[in-house]
Amino acid sequence: LQELQSSGRGRFLLEHAAPFSAFLTDSFGRQHNYLRISLTEKCNLRCQYCMPEEGVQLTPKSELLTAQEIISLARLFVKEGVEKIRLTGGEPLIRPDVVDIVGQLYKIEGLKTIAVTTNGINLARLLPRLKEAGLNAINISLDTLVPAKFEFIVRRKGFHKVMEGIHKATELGYRPVKVNCVVMRGFNEDELLGFVDFTKDLPLDVRFIEYMPFDGNKWNFKKMVSYKEMLDTIKQRWPELEKLPCEASSTAKSYKVPRFQGQISFITSMSEHFCGSCNRLRITADGNLKVCLFGNSEVSLRDHLRSGASEEELVQIIGAAVGRKKKQHAGMFNISQMKNRPMILIGGFSVSKMYSHVTFFFPPEPALMSFPLCQDALQNPPKSKQWGHTFSHRLTLRASLPKQMGKALMKNKCLEASPVGQVSVDCQSKEASPGSEFCTGDSGSSAKVPRASDNLTHTDEEGRATMVDVGGKPDSRRRAVAGAVVRLGEKAFGMVRQNQVKKGDVLAVAQIAGIQGAKLTSQLIPLCHNIPLNHVEVTLSLDEARYAVVIRSSCQTWGRTGVEMEALTAASLAALTVYDMCKAVTHDIVIEEVKLLSKTGGQRGDFSRV
Repeated sequence: LQELQSSGRGRFLLEHAAPFSAFLTDSFGRQHNYLRISLTEKCNLRCQYCMPEEGVQLTPKSELLTAQEIISLARLFVKEGVEKIRLTGGEPLIRPDVVDIVGQLYKIEGLKTIAVTTNGINLARLLPRLKEAGLNAINISLDTLVPAKFEFIVRRKGFHKVMEGIHKATELGYRPVKVNCVVMRGFNEDELLGFVDFTKDLPLDVRFIEYMPFDGNKWNFKKMVSYKEMLDTIKQRWPELEKLPCEASSTAKSYKVPRFQGQISFITSMSEHFCGSCNRLRITADGNLKVCLFGNSEVSLRDHLRSGASEEELVQIIGAAVGRKKKQHAGMFNISQMKNRPMILIGGFSVSKMYSHVTFFFPPEPALMSFPLCQDALQNPPKSKQWGHTFSHRLTLRASLPKQMGKALMKNKCLEASPVGQVSVDCQSKEASPGSEFCTGDSGSSAKVPRASDNLTHTDEEGRATMVDVGGKPDSRRRAVAGAVVRLGEKAFGMVRQNQVKKGDVLAVAQIAGIQGAKLTSQLIPLCHNIPLNHVEVTLSLDEARYAVVIRSSCQTWGRTGVEMEALTAASLAALTVYDMCKAVTHDIVIEEVKLLSKTGGQRGDFSRV
């Protein structure tokens, strides 16, 4: 504004500028100059946190907006004052005519910005053509820097493709490249510092988005990590973090670490909403106008367009919808109870946004540990001198639990050579290796049993169930190891070994399920204490002689009670997950030998099966 006022032409434009369209101004005076258009409901990922468990019913192709209808509506909105259009999905880059749509949008006079929000899988391949067509802003969704987490959550490979897309965007001169990261407690809040460090050598704007409710994502307030909590965590590592100025209509609070190329931002949709300055409207892939992301009220522009409505009639319909827009969050006091489309059918912040039932729990005081990054992305980077400086071969993050997660997926080359925590395949051994704590034989096994109590400790004097009071016990280091065996039969075993089960990588998913189970033990077993585990390790190996998956779990803590139940729960849930993923092949599956193998620490002494 100051620049315009300082020049003669600028003063002329300000004095003679037409007033903003009344049709795009709501009853609270908010002027809507930003339009988001969903190009498709389809996606090339299958994110567990984006699609509801029961799936989504896709709109028939004949009922989706055609390219010409998209351009017609875009031209109408720009004529009324829209200056920025963002293409979303589903995944917009799987639409075959996306480059042509961008090219036609670029020809609309008055449109200043054409942006896209993408999961990044197809970005590196399409971006040169998109840039040539007129695309001038990019948002890429990436919620984790750990390849194993990425593949487990999206049920597809592609971490290295997303990284390649981010690099390609910076290489082609996009400044900044925005990276959208929804932060959810128990899943990726431990990666905040890693994402900030990601901006050190690349011109990125990593945008931390507060977890928000949408139909099918089982929103829970406890899963939300607030902007202030995230900011405090980051400032502990970078106290010199600087706040950056922002526009009045911006949804982001931006910060920068001095001397870093990029910056970070926070989208505070929940803790400090920005409804008062909202300037956004949305058109869904089937042509419905949504004036609020959180609302379920929609108006079909497609139907009016196809029934021959004139431009003037369409503007009146749009204006009426905008005029009904509520002051904040669709006028709902408790938005977590709202009924709305699943995120994939809205085209909100991104396709991969709102988390569902998949939860990774981390201890409250995590220790420093290294997560392995995908070696393909690091050792064979796309053409870049900066790439190798952006990531080291191991990225240090604050976490103490899934050390093995980056090693678990055998097919995506994200394994390390270390035997610790890896999923191993042993097709030679006919019996347990010498010295192993896990004896799989049925005969000849014995146990060194420590002294035991004569009474049940979980019942009171009247025989009622009660939780043991451990308040008077001293803290000590506790460790427990448990095991289980799942006999699959020859056919299912062969499919698991070749990773041909339709549901996905059985060993990797079971491994993560076991880890989750250990952390959830106190919620599953009523009288168990909630224990802050220091470490959980679940390994799975294939025993060809028995056509079986052999599971071994270990848990460690420093506390007043043992972790035998945590280890047993981990082994049991890993075994049940193997059964669940293979039951479509055969129901002749036997889970056996679920047992405690050893424990150390505590007043009752150590225990070991020999």
